[in-house]
Amino acid sequence: MSNCKFIDTHCHLDGEEFAADRDAVVQRAREAGCARIFLPAIDLPSCHTVLDVCRQYPDYCYPMFGLHPEEVRDDWRTQLDAIHSFLISHSSFLISLGEIGLDFYWSREFEQQQLEAFEEQVRWAVDMQLPLMIHCRKAQNELVAILKRYADRLPGGVFHCFTGNEQEARQLLEFPQFVLGIGGVSTFKKSHLPEVLPACVPLDRIVLETDAPYMAPVPMRGQRNESSFIRHIITRLAQAYQVSEDVICRQTNENVERIFGIKI
Repeated sequence: MSNCKFIDTHCHLDGEEFAADRDAVVQRAREAGCARIFLPAIDLPSCHTVLDVCRQYPDYCYPMFGLHPEEVRDDWRTQLDAIHSFLISHSSFLISLGEIGLDFYWSREFEQQQLEAFEEQVRWAVDMQLPLMIHCRKAQNELVAILKRYADRLPGGVFHCFTGNEQEARQLLEFPQFVLGIGGVSTFKKSHLPEVLPACVPLDRIVLETDAPYMAPVPMRGQRNESSFIRHIITRLAQAYQVSEDVICRQTNENVERIFGIKI
């Protein structure tokens, strides 16, 4: 396996799942070649925990602040006001707005609230010219419709945890400043990503991610995910694209620098 350096663009390292051994998780990530970890918030409390962890590991962990669609309730405006105040006061640390988006997988109970909360945060991104870390589940048409309203002003970002088909990939790639976040699902036995990605997604349009502690790649599936496991994703993508692991690392690192301004 190559010893190339890589970046985990999406890891919930601030979560309780890592409370007991966070230092060890970071050490394993470094030893595996993970040179940077990006941490998305999901609500106001996690904005604080994300920032705390990033301060604990300066120039290694980088924060994103936002309201996750599954955290949107009737009080979303109050939540967003508080998050907006927080991100304004900590804007010098911030590399992205996230994790934001739409999720209608489990329920559409707060559909309208999600739509409004997402669009409000897209407007912040436009105003602040900060990239977006976007979560989308069973809501791509609605999500694309909102983004199209701001298409000429969007600063770019990541469509996190892409697991779709060629048609869905092509639709998202119509936003030229955005890339697809590819994680552990790409290694799953039933995943069609190893066929879909080389068919329609150029290497300059993907970044690597874990979504840890969730969705650990094969052969670690069923375990708590962590940034060091990206090695298995790199191996699978190198096979799919028929390039070396060094090429996967180098190109995805360049993509991260282009979007977030962070480099190794």
